[in-house]
Amino acid sequence: MIDALVQWLIDWGYPGLFVSAFLAGSLIPFSSEIVLLTLVKLGLNPTACLVLATLGNTLGGMTCYGMGWAGRTDWIERYLHVKQAKVDRMQRFLQGKGSMMAFFDFLHLVGGVMGVALGFMRSNIPLTTLSMMCGKLLRYIVLLWAMQGIIS
Repeated sequence: MIDALVQWLIDWGYPGLFVSAFLAGSLIPFSSEIVLLTLVKLGLNPTACLVLATLGNTLGGMTCYGMGWAGRTDWIERYLHVKQAKVDRMQRFLQGKGSMMAFFDFLHLVGGVMGVALGFMRSNIPLTTLSMMCGKLLRYIVLLWAMQGIIS
């Protein structure tokens, strides 16, 4: 099922990359990296791929932020499968660190929960978005560099 979805997204090219990055940026377990690397290897413009992946992934992360900002724990538990206790732990960790911690939203194990917690905390939206986008962009740049053999 997942292989068919990945192939479908690859077949869609740039729009498929954006969708895959959006899904991966939310709490849906998905890997946009496979789609990104495959499309670049197939000859699509790396800069365009980088921009679309970053924007999609950031919008996915800000969707998590929006769910937290809405404060509907029933939605978060039902749709995102994140327990309130996990969000509470993340909020305690983020206390005093604020919006700049959104930079680390790209981390797969804590990223989505971090976005939800920042939303609950009503962190500064522009700063949170910018910080999140920078982290996601840097991750994709490193990934593309690694693929091209610039870093080993």
